[in-house]
Amino acid sequence: MQPINRTSGFVFSEFTEEPKEPFDVFFDIFKEVITHTSGDVEEALDWMRHLDKEYKLSTPEYNLDDFIEDLKKRGYLKDDDAPEGGGLAITEKTERAIRQNALNQIFGKLRKSGRGNHTTKHVGEGGEESGEIRNYVFGDSLSRISMTESIKNAQINGGLDDFQLSERDLVINETHHKAQMSTVLMIDISHSMILYGEDRITPAKKVAMALVELIRNRYPKDTLDILVFGNDAWPIKVKDLPYLQVGPYHTNTVAGIELALDLLRRKKNTNKQIFMITDGKPSCLRLSTGEYYKNSFGLDPEITEKCYTMAKQARKLQIPITTFMIAKDEYLMEFVEKFTKENQGKAFYTGLKGLGEMIFEDYEVNRKRRIKG
Repeated sequence: MQPINRTSGFVFSEFTEEPKEPFDVFFDIFKEVITHTSGDVEEALDWMRHLDKEYKLSTPEYNLDDFIEDLKKRGYLKDDDAPEGGGLAITEKTERAIRQNALNQIFGKLRKSGRGNHTTKHVGEGGEESGEIRNYVFGDSLSRISMTESIKNAQINGGLDDFQLSERDLVINETHHKAQMSTVLMIDISHSMILYGEDRITPAKKVAMALVELIRNRYPKDTLDILVFGNDAWPIKVKDLPYLQVGPYHTNTVAGIELALDLLRRKKNTNKQIFMITDGKPSCLRLSTGEYYKNSFGLDPEITEKCYTMAKQARKLQIPITTFMIAKDEYLMEFVEKFTKENQGKAFYTGLKGLGEMIFEDYEVNRKRRIKG
């Protein structure tokens, strides 16, 4: 309800949401469309023209041409400087807006934390107050002294007539120790991610972009590396996420895990985990000769055994792997069941709709369970 101030008091009327500016209406749609077109501005604007025609987004005062001009003026679009360019390209400002849009869609609007680190069950320096106090010990930080409790102790110990605050009266606030988590997110970009008319790569991209914003907003000291895997595996940068596309690839899960473990070995903190988003069983292996061994039919023992070995290796390094399956292929489920057992990790059979929420939930749970003080 919205209060209206009157001399006799407050009169309440029905709440009405403020109407969006014309630019914001177009921009909400543009952020969604540009994700589906993998950053192709011309294709996205073609989609916008069709949507404008069908849903009559333009008004006599503001149309799609006005919107495009505003995108340029506000720094969301620039001239494409690629050799084969000549058109328009999105800017870093747009990439940030797309990531924030993904975060809002998948995880909801999150409030920034003051410190952004996760609280562990262990007490120590440099964290949030735990609500517990203990006696002061020489060497404790003076900033952690609870003056209220210390003065209360002095009153009890010395009385009001001879009030003195001594070292024996001092108590400090206990704090939870803050720790870090290093996460590698593996995204399957094999051809099956767009087969049968089902777009599985766009939700995967949205999850990755949302995780980036989640970690930057809530856990800025955590690290997140992103890699993609098809016939091979390679890392990608955050700025590359909106442009991510599938290729004519098979699924080399081994290459992805090998790269993920290599990335995590370089991290100094002890808390590490891998998330893997895939829609198909492993079907490719790179041989020592540099050639590829591929088999798309059933579960190939040579390929899967290598995957199980990698799962065991990650377990020895105390790196859990959480697999998010966005398909329910019989062979995929059979493989993931054994893979998860070998790693002692977790697996989720999920549709595209709930993928983001499930990854968010597991990220939080893994931090609570795995972080060491």
